Formats: sequence, structure tokens, C-alpha cells
Amino acid sequence: MRYPLDTIFKRLIVHGRLTVRWPDGRLTAYGGQPGPRAAIHLTTRRSVWRLLLDPALAAGETYMDRSMVLEDGSIFELLDIFMTNIAANRSGNPLIRPWNAFRALRRRVDQYNPIPRSMTNVAHHYDLHGRLYSLFLDRDRQYSCGYFRTGQETLEAAQAAKKRHIAAKLCLDRPDLEVLDIGCGWGGMALTLARDFGARVTGITLSREQLAEARARAEREGLADRVTFELRDYRTLDRTFDRIVSVGMFEHVGVNHYRTFFDRLACCLEPGGIALIHAIGRAHGPGVTNPWIAKYIFPGGYCPALSEVMPNVEKSGLLVADIEILRLHYAETLRHWRWRFAANRDTIATLYDDRFCRMFEFYLAAAELSFRREDQMVFQLQLAHRIDAVPVTRDYMQRIEDLAEPSPMSPLSTA
Repeated sequence: MRYPLDTIFKRLIVHGRLTVRWPDGRLTAYGGQPGPRAAIHLTTRRSVWRLLLDPALAAGETYMDRSMVLEDGSIFELLDIFMTNIAANRSGNPLIRPWNAFRALRRRVDQYNPIPRSMTNVAHHYDLHGRLYSLFLDRDRQYSCGYFRTGQETLEAAQAAKKRHIAAKLCLDRPDLEVLDIGCGWGGMALTLARDFGARVTGITLSREQLAEARARAEREGLADRVTFELRDYRTLDRTFDRIVSVGMFEHVGVNHYRTFFDRLACCLEPGGIALIHAIGRAHGPGVTNPWIAKYIFPGGYCPALSEVMPNVEKSGLLVADIEILRLHYAETLRHWRWRFAANRDTIATLYDDRFCRMFEFYLAAAELSFRREDQMVFQLQLAHRIDAVPVTRDYMQRIEDLAEPSPMSPLSTA
């Protein structure tokens, strides 16, 4: 039996080589030019039709439920074949294009994130077993893009450099500045700003697991008098701060709420204050969240184009003091996470099961390749009320980063 998917593969796959074993046992090879190689077995006719009708969702689901079985290569190599060829196909992906048009129409519904729904969405990913993240993140549990100056850094060194880079942009030029950390995670950024830069930090999160760990860390490190963590949504903030930082949280705001986010930021930032937003974005204009990612990993999430962000910044009255685009830094970060996850897979399987591990493997591989083969990037927006809030050249950033090495008490100082 010939499947329509066979015709699409013949047209799409040029770079690399994909071998498919169909449900009837027939073998077909596609491509042949230099590139990644993989072989799969589609075990049921249903899996073939699912991949034809909604490949962006079905690719991950068929891998998770083992109706698509790898016979050669890894899930990273398999996804690399498809993403490399899709990127090379100027007419776009014929499998996904119609679905993206439909999903674009309902984007505002999918990203409607009032406070109760935001808490549910956050719990879906961040309130997983507390040990899970310690098994593939760095010791500080930085769950965002590291900063690789050379590409040879360890994960710990890159994450420490990321925090110094952000701290430099916050211009923490005197002790006891009041800093707000929106989406504080497990507390690593807040604790670093307090310990190494003398700030007084309020961190807010919607994750109960993260809140408990962040508070415990503050106590263990003797910083509970300088760092406070709260279970709180940014929309409920009612006081001002000298500095505001948000790392890896803006992706969860949703397009409907960008104006509210930046209006609240403007209200909470002191007249002479500085804010820094670090988030994943897309370089080629507005798009849609991959449906598999939205269903299994980050419900309600979206990585915006700067063209969707900037009008809301402008309407808030805030000034953009600096924009920096980090391109392959997150790809390198995800590579480290993917390797660490693989090294600890057996342990992670005891926390959950094989299906969960396959889900996470698919997520980490797809995320890394979205930075290597597609248009994903990280942007850092430095914002202020006053035009003279920060120096007029970037030289100060490097001076601060060079001086701000981890203190001897830092858990990263021996990394």
C-alpha cells in the first residue's frame, strides 16, 4: 500500500537520509545528500495518518506512545532531518502550513492567561518532582539560556556568566537597591543579586514547588533577611522597586496580556530605575506555538517576535535603553541539558516512567534544534523611564562583568 505521506517525504527530504519501515514491512529510503541519518518504524496505519493530518502534534505523540519507533539514530537526529529540510524548503512546510494558519486564528484563545489559568499552566511544568530538575540543570537550577562567550564553558560557568551579564545591565551600583525578580524560579538569580551585588530582592513565582525550594535555599545560605520569595502574580504588585528583572517568564504571559505586563512594569519601576527582560523570541515575525509543546510542555506559552512586544513597551511609556539578541547560546544550553538528561535517564524513569522520559527527550531535542535550524533566539530588553538611567555606551557592562566574579561563599565559585 502506498501512503500519501510517502509522496510528501519524497518531496521534502533532500538533506540527510531517512529510512522508513511502513506498517506492512516495506522499507523506503529518502534523501541522500550529506546530513543527519535516522531510521524509523511506523508500526500502525493510524500513526501514518496522524503524521499526515497533523504532523506538528503527532510527531511527539507517536514517539511517546511508541507507534513511531527509532530503528537507527536518535530522536535528535530524526528531528534534525525534518527541521533541516523544512528550513531549506523555501515554500514552507507542506505538512504544517495549513494547521499553522488555523492555529493563528485561535491564538488569543489559547494564550488567554488570567491568574487562575496562569497558576494551572505553571504547575503543569514547574511543579513536577523536585528532584527532576536537579538531574539535568546546573547546580543553581537556572532554567534559562546560559551565556557562552567561547562555547567551551561548562554549564555551570555559562549560567554564572548569564547572571553576571544580567546584573551588569541592571547597574547595581550601590548596596541595598530594591530588586523585583518576576518569575524567580528556584531563586538562583535573586540569591546571586543579594549575595554578590548587595541587593535586597523580592522574588515572585506561581509555582509552589519553586517557592518552597527558593525559601529553603535562602535560609540555608543565610540570605533570608535580604531575599523574600512570594507566591504571587505580577498583576497584583502594588509597590515600586529600584530594579526589575525577569528571566524566562515573559514566554508565559501570552499575547493578550503584553500591554498589562509592561504597564505594570512601568508602575512598579522607580523613576530612575532599570528593568531587564530576558525571554525567548522568534526572528522571522509572529507565529504560533507548536501544538505538541503547548499540550505537553508549556500550556498557554508563546515566544513572541519583537514586533509584537515593542508596541506594548512604547504604549507603557518605558524607554528601550538596550536590546541584545542571543542566538546560539540557548542551543548550547539545551545541548548540555539533553546530555545530562540522557546520563540520568534511568534515575528519572524511576521518578516517572519511560513515556515521560520520551516526552522530555523529544522536548529537549526539538527545543535545541529550534535554535539551530529555525528562527528561535533570546532577546534581552533593558528598559527605563529616564533617558539617562544607564550609561550611553555598553562599555560599563563588560567592566562590571569582569569585576563581578562569584564570591567565595557562592555555590558556583567552585564550579
